[in-house]
Amino acid sequence: MKHAVVIGSGFAGLAAAASLARKGFRVTVLEKNDQPGGRARTWSEQGFTFDMGPSFYWMPEVFERFFASFGECVQDHYDLVRLDPSYSVVFGPGEKWELPADPIALRAFFDSKEKGAGAQLDRFLAEARLKYDLGMGELVYRPSLSWGEYMHPGLIGGLLKTKVFRSLRKHVQAHFADEKLRLLMEFPVLFLGAAPQNTPALYSLMNYADMELGTWYPMGGMGKVVEAFVRIAEKQGVELRCGTPVKRIVVENGEAIGVEIGSGLMRADIVVAGADYHHVDQELLPQESQGYSKDYWSKRTMAPSGLLFYLGFDRQLPGLEHHTLFFDESLDQHSAEIYDAPSWPSNPLFYTSCASKTDSSVAPAGKENMVILIPIAPGLDDRDETRERYYDVVMNRLGKHLGFDPRPHVILKRSYSINDLQADYNAFRGNAYGMANTIMQTGPLRPSMKSRKVKGLYYTGQLTVPGPGVPPAIISGQVVADLIEKEHASKPIKA
Repeated sequence: MKHAVVIGSGFAGLAAAASLARKGFRVTVLEKNDQPGGRARTWSEQGFTFDMGPSFYWMPEVFERFFASFGECVQDHYDLVRLDPSYSVVFGPGEKWELPADPIALRAFFDSKEKGAGAQLDRFLAEARLKYDLGMGELVYRPSLSWGEYMHPGLIGGLLKTKVFRSLRKHVQAHFADEKLRLLMEFPVLFLGAAPQNTPALYSLMNYADMELGTWYPMGGMGKVVEAFVRIAEKQGVELRCGTPVKRIVVENGEAIGVEIGSGLMRADIVVAGADYHHVDQELLPQESQGYSKDYWSKRTMAPSGLLFYLGFDRQLPGLEHHTLFFDESLDQHSAEIYDAPSWPSNPLFYTSCASKTDSSVAPAGKENMVILIPIAPGLDDRDETRERYYDVVMNRLGKHLGFDPRPHVILKRSYSINDLQADYNAFRGNAYGMANTIMQTGPLRPSMKSRKVKGLYYTGQLTVPGPGVPPAIISGQVVADLIEKEHASKPIKA
């Protein structure tokens, strides 16, 4: 059996490892941290459990498709519940919108905010569905090594039927006049790492994922999904080694022959880098084998980083949903301070996740867990005093919404930001979501899934195709496995 070494055990790495093992490869996953999952790790303390990274479970069919490829289904591994409301949005004291999961109720809700908005939503989502079917059926399950992969009538015809190249902001404005409804429709693309005015309207497909396919929650948290991926991989024969950082990729005569770890050289026929692309390219490879220059990397538009707080409360917090978005300040100003003039935000928007609203297992009885996320520009100076200043800013605004000061009720607190992302994941500039999906960083314009200089070296994850987010990461792992099978299945094993 050919030996494939996968660096990193995030969703992309685990999906690639399991898929390669199913195709007949012997697979070893090397993870630098002491638990698998990458950014989707969990942290538990004093009876509280926190998802350290992704907390939105969208595009459930991507997960189902992954499990189905192994003859299994989601229900074999964890209980999935649809949230209703999907999430809430706070626009200011006393003004909170709760987004119904039911499509009929959602359209009535839109009509209550703007006359005729329900019908407009129908039209918007009908086109968004075409884009979603186009994206998920024709675009994302491709390695995007060249534009030629997209030159066929089905894709071109689909693109011509929809508006994909104007900005999402203009697309939303063409359907809705109410500013708050517009904000609501722009929100999902924040996960793609670009401002709405710089995001192609193709990504209104995210609205379809949000409003039609729904917001879900795996009972026990996203860590349960990681555990399921690990089980799937190990059932295929994958060996997972945590606490095993890779020091370098060993290249001989332009070909990857293995990786160097603490115990020495681990030989491999294939190396799949699921770790941060920039770190692998610039730090684990000799200079002559690097696919991109320092200048190239310096010009990439990265998705945001984040300042997170993991908080345990000694009481429950009424007035918050499982997911709550605080849009009580200017989105445009905050976006400009991320993308245009990177700086710590003056009046940040933020997001809270209280999984204990849905799941009693993640907090002690009568208590509440909360994750707070403030999107910030990558590469900022990350200091403890800055974190504390923003903690006070957020808690002040949270207190206005709740009607009491929540700080005295915090019995567990941990902050996490740029320095931690760099230390734990070697994240380029401390990014949290990878590389932004701008027009000039889409498909073949993203860092290549296949090394341009080293034979047998491949990449997967949110800095390559298809892009940021958990579903794209899972797809990325499956696509790279298919590519490797196509290129290496019939080639001889290295001596």
